[in-house]
Amino acid sequence: MFIDVHAHLDLLKGLDKIISECKKKKIAVISQGINPETNRRVLSFAKKYENVKAAIGIYPDEVLKLNDKAISDELKFIEKNKGNISAIGEIGLDSTYKNMEKQKEVFEKLVKIAIKTDKPVIIHSRKAELETIDILEKLKCEKVIMHCFSGNKKLVERVIKNKWYLSISSNVKYNLQFQENVKSCPMEQLLCETDSPFLSPDKKFPNTPLKVIESYKKIAEIKKLSLTKVESIIYNNYVELIR
Repeated sequence: MFIDVHAHLDLLKGLDKIISECKKKKIAVISQGINPETNRRVLSFAKKYENVKAAIGIYPDEVLKLNDKAISDELKFIEKNKGNISAIGEIGLDSTYKNMEKQKEVFEKLVKIAIKTDKPVIIHSRKAELETIDILEKLKCEKVIMHCFSGNKKLVERVIKNKWYLSISSNVKYNLQFQENVKSCPMEQLLCETDSPFLSPDKKFPNTPLKVIESYKKIAEIKKLSLTKVESIIYNNYVELIR
């Protein structure tokens, strides 16, 4: 089975057909929520489609759009739905947005919920990789998926040392930094994703979970392994993390 651990299914048109094709090709998907509205949508997807699981969270930019009460209510909602989700995400930090202090405050609260509920976190860390890793280490968070990680070599080494996972998106086909991440990271710490509808391997919009196999193919090429072997190892990684 192939696993797409990070997709935004709420942004795709013709979802019934896409998920049906995924099922035929033995592709399972974790759909990400980023705010109150999308969190509820991905929960409905997980109920509707047997090969879709839900991750819910508050994206850095969305943190800045919500008032304190709305954030508090959503944190309670996320914890209350621990039995209906596979992970907490998409969460993290992003220095391209303002008010890093508020981002950090809410991020820490989300990570603490993940630790309390024994759920993995799916992490966004654009241009804030160091600060994100520092917080995860400070809170002793063990179950971590680094989504589209663009940190430098030393930060990749910290991710590996912490036994966290690097999720390799389908644009690894042409993204040289993601290819270097694959070279550096043990197979036992790799996962695959599409970030659909973004990051298409053929640079065409929209991307879909059907293209997650391109991540697997590139990993197989770089690691000099068969596609079947890569599929097996990544599936085992997924099962180990997403129980």
